[in-house]
Amino acid sequence: MASIDTAVPPGEAPAPHHDESHDPRRRDFINIAAVAFAGVGAGVAVLPLINQMNPSADVLAQATTEIDLSKILPGQAIKTSFRKQPLFVRNLTPAEIAAADAVPVSELRDPQSLADRTKPNKKNWLITMGVCTHLGCVPLGAGEGENKGPFGGYFCPCHGSAYDTAARIRKGPAPTNLVVPDYAFSSDTTVTVG
Repeated sequence: MASIDTAVPPGEAPAPHHDESHDPRRRDFINIAAVAFAGVGAGVAVLPLINQMNPSADVLAQATTEIDLSKILPGQAIKTSFRKQPLFVRNLTPAEIAAADAVPVSELRDPQSLADRTKPNKKNWLITMGVCTHLGCVPLGAGEGENKGPFGGYFCPCHGSAYDTAARIRKGPAPTNLVVPDYAFSSDTTVTVG
């Protein structure tokens, strides 16, 4: 069998060798395309699993609570529920507002003024979760005739935590004030919590 002479004439450069299977750009493209395809496939497979963790319709219905404030007179407080926990709604009197404002914030364990805990121009409406921040008991003071403790706010008889008229911790083992949830006034007589 005769061999073909592929000698390069003197002074000329050899022709470049094109082998498609060893082109690094093509190989990189194939690798990137395969990884991208696998990533999209994994995302599509995981999406139903993540979607099942979304809250159901009955849970979303409990996500907010609407409260009619028209029946709560100054000096009164009601106990209702929000997300299956007690919620205190209190209509502060001018004397209770003055007592809360008279306390120097620097003397408080959890320093917050009454203005920090209420909405602008609605300083008389104090809305807090009804759960003691010590061990989760429900303090007294959210109904008529209940023991409001030595500071006129709420009192937890289990371990002696006493809160003032702004539901700020003043005495006892509770580390922080009663929690103020997110809320907004939808009208002058209606508030939506959550």
